[in-house]
This record gives sequence, C-alpha cells and structure tokens, in this order.
Amino acid sequence: MAYKTDIQIAREASKRPIQEIGAKLGIGSDDLLPYGHDKAKVSQSFINSVQGNENGKLILVTAINPTPAGEGKTTTTVGLGDGLNRIGKKAAVCIREASLGPNFGMKGGAAGGGYAQIVPMEEMNLHFTGDFHAITSAHSLLSAMIDNHIYWGNSLEIDTRRVVWRRVVDMNDRALRQITASLGGVANGFPREAGFDITVASEVMAILCLAKDLADLQERLGAMIVAYRRDKTPVFARDIKAHGAMTVLLKDAMQPNIVQTLENNPAFVHGGPFANIAHGCNSVIATTTALKLADYVVTEAGFGADLGAEKFLNIKCRKAGLAPSAVVVVATVRAMKMNGGVAKADLGEENVDAVKNGCANLGRHIENMKSFGVPVVVAINHFVTDTDAEVQAVKDYVATQGSEAVLSRHWELGSEGSADLATKVVETIEKGESNFAPIYPDDMSLADKINTIATKIYRADSAQMDQKILNQLKDWEEQGYGNLPVCMAKTQYSFTTDPNERGAPTGFDIPVREVRLSAGAGFVVAICGEIMTMPGLPRVPSAESIGLNDAGEVEGLF
Repeated sequence: MAYKTDIQIAREASKRPIQEIGAKLGIGSDDLLPYGHDKAKVSQSFINSVQGNENGKLILVTAINPTPAGEGKTTTTVGLGDGLNRIGKKAAVCIREASLGPNFGMKGGAAGGGYAQIVPMEEMNLHFTGDFHAITSAHSLLSAMIDNHIYWGNSLEIDTRRVVWRRVVDMNDRALRQITASLGGVANGFPREAGFDITVASEVMAILCLAKDLADLQERLGAMIVAYRRDKTPVFARDIKAHGAMTVLLKDAMQPNIVQTLENNPAFVHGGPFANIAHGCNSVIATTTALKLADYVVTEAGFGADLGAEKFLNIKCRKAGLAPSAVVVVATVRAMKMNGGVAKADLGEENVDAVKNGCANLGRHIENMKSFGVPVVVAINHFVTDTDAEVQAVKDYVATQGSEAVLSRHWELGSEGSADLATKVVETIEKGESNFAPIYPDDMSLADKINTIATKIYRADSAQMDQKILNQLKDWEEQGYGNLPVCMAKTQYSFTTDPNERGAPTGFDIPVREVRLSAGAGFVVAICGEIMTMPGLPRVPSAESIGLNDAGEVEGLF
C-alpha cells in the first residue's frame, strides 16, 4: 500500500485561523502578533498576565539513541498532544524550531510525520518567523564589534590570540570550521585564527532558550565571555557594549511562536539548540507559558535520552524550576532490530530474537530516566511492517524494567492511534509518583559533574580529562563558575563517543577534548570525542531533492 508523504499530508491539512487556536488556550486576538494566517507570536504582556495561573503537568518525550531505522520522537510528541486532547484533556505541545543545516543535510524536516504533524510544515522548516535569523544577526553583531574594538585601538587590551567568540551561520558548512580572519592588510584589521559554529550551537541561542524575559536576556548576553587579556582576565560582551543592541535584535525572537497540529490543537514552537552540541530543548518561556495555559504540556528533548533528556533534566529544569510529571521514552521495533545487529535493508523481515537483543539500549534509557525520580512510559512508535510478535517482545522486555510499553499508531491514525498512550500517561501522572531531582548537586566540582554524567548516564568507566582541562575547570571554579551545570557535547548515536557502537556498551571511557565556558547561558560545555560544533553535509544532502514543483509548492521536505 502506498502512503502519502509528510508534505502531502501537511498540504492537505484543514488549518484554522491562528486566532482560533490561541482562543483554545485563552489567548485573545490582541495578544497574538500574526505572521500570516496560521502562525503568530504571543505577546510578552499576555505572558506576564498569566503568571499567577497554576501550572499544568509537564510530560517529557525522549527516545533511545537514534538509528537510521528511525524513531519518531517529534511525531510521538505531537501524537501524544493530540491524543490527550482527544481523551478530553486540555493539552498543548512544545517543540523546538528546525535548523536549516540538518534540514538541507540529512533530516529534511522536523515537524513530526504522518498524521501527527505540526503545520505550516514548510514554513516551520524554512524561515518560520525569522527567530534563527535574528539569533545569527545578534551573534554576528557581537563578532563585528569585537574585531572593530580591536581595530580602533583595543582599549580593553584583548589578547587577539585569545578571542574565544566564534562566528555562526545556520548551515552545515565544514569549510568554515577553522578560518583566518581579517586578511588583506591594515584596512581590514589584525589577522587572527577564527572559526564558525552552526547557529543552533551559539551561546546566544542557548541564552534565548533559557532567559525568563527581556531583562534577563540582556543581562545574560552581557555576561558572555568573548575574549581574554594577556593576564587571562575575561572580557565580557557588556565590556564591548554590544548586549543592548543584541537585545534589540532579539526583541521579537524572544516571544514564543504558536501554531497548530493537523488536528488544530495548539503547539508552541520556539528556540532550537542542538542536543549533541548544545542543551537541546525548546525555550523556557514557551514551556512555562504553556504550563500556565494548559492542563498537560508535552515537550521533547533532542536526540536520545542520554543527551537531550539528560540536559533537559539537569540544565533546563534546574534553571527554570521545572519538574516533569512523567517521561515517555520512544522506541521502534525497527530500531530494536538494528540495535540487535540487523542491517537496515533487512528490517522489514520479522526477527524477534534481534528485537530482544536490541532492547538493552532501551533498558538503559529507562533506568537512566528513573534515576531522576520520574516515572517512565515507553511509546512503541508503530511502523506498518511491525509484527505482533515483535511488538510483544518489546512490551515483555519493558515489563521486566518496571515500566509499561504502549503501542501508538499516531503516524497512521493521528489521535485515534495515540489515545491509548495518552490514557496511560495520564494514569501514570495521576498516581503522583514523580519525585524529580537532578543527578548531581550545584556544589559538586565541574570535573566531578562531567564524570557523574559519563559514569551514571553513559555507563563509561570514566571521563578522560588531561591536566590542561582539569586546570581550566579549576580556574573557572575559582572565578565563581563552579556551581554551573555541564552540557556534554557528544555523538547522539551511541552511549560512547563512537557513533557505530550501538546497544548498551560497557568498558569504555569518555574522552573530553575541550571545555568551553558559556557564562551567559550558565553552563560549561564539555566537547567529547570527535563531535563538531559545525556539522558537515553528507555525501548526498537532502538539499539535492528539495525544490519547487510546477505549482510553486515546496517538494522534498519530509
């Protein structure tokens, strides 16, 4: 049977005017700033007005380590939100915005799939409301002002060898990872080594997603360290006097975006830091606003639970005072088989033994999430090739882990297929068993925090840090940054730093190659293994198949 593509389904959606969607959450037309007919920003004045409301229940959707077989975390997030509304609950969805880099690289889109999508799909995956462009512009303004300050006399005495502020662009472009800037003679400044990260790895992105309001945003932007002097004292963005203008550029981007699912339920789509090289969660302001307006809020964290969920729980929840009532871990029969050693070409054939062998990866994620004191439900994202015996194998395994797995057919049936999952999640929450707590305290040393994540979440023997890195961490502690959480930059494909090591490996170490201080965002980044903060395009990028058809419609996004 031939199935419609995601973009075909999205194009056939019966969308409602965004004012109707806002009304479902009590947002009046005057408090919506429309971008066309089907998307809008929510005004800061409205957000301020609902702060006295009681919070709804927060549900985190995460997943096993991603495989080429596909897991469907976003489509499950959307499907669960629709399912909750179907069973009579007032629910909203909160997800991240899509980066152009992976959309034109490997991913091709990030708005869900099948009959569990957020629309308008094309706009969400392309320029949307311009938030990412604003972040790139604000970041670039600071870059320009740093070099301009050096050019006009360098009164701050910046050591040009120690400018740590890198440039950004929202595209996968490996050629920009390491560059030489200011070539061409005296008129162009002082030549120095520099480099680019992808916009979603920018500290400005992290700050936008963690700031509570514009005042908090400006203060955090000013606290970013951009360079060091010869005596190794830091130079901040506020010293360059850039943080005010940067805030102006980010004024509109700070306001969360509201759109809708295919079933016309409200969805907040705002912010988008990567989870392998940043903290991987949508904005605090979107999540906290949704919690004031809905009884249940379904949000997701990027990639597998070892990355996105760990950062959601240890960084975002810690910073924003959030506590999830339940965690949903997404798995597929296909991914279990792949973790069990089956080649992608053979995933369509029944192989119950491979499913059982591959479940160890799922089991480790369940155990990790429970270690935060939060109950876990497993969502089996259904593929049409799954057999009853394979699905039962996953259910039986999850039962041995003290949780329950529910088959969800939202991709094929929308909320009709996710109602059982929604019911189970509500039942789990109503038991009131969540006792959430991060897995390390604020006052633990930075090196010990890195080691805690490496050993307790990844199950490594240790995190390997040379003396230079240990000395750097110690210096930051002496400067008053010791209470910050850590953000691990690591491959999403494995618990290890080897992307080809699937399953639940043991007997390995986590090599920490570099550490970076994000003083404004409020965390320390530990870059592990070969992970890059500027991804590259694959041999055959998705961009090769994206274009316009004869009717002027976008084709190739999926």
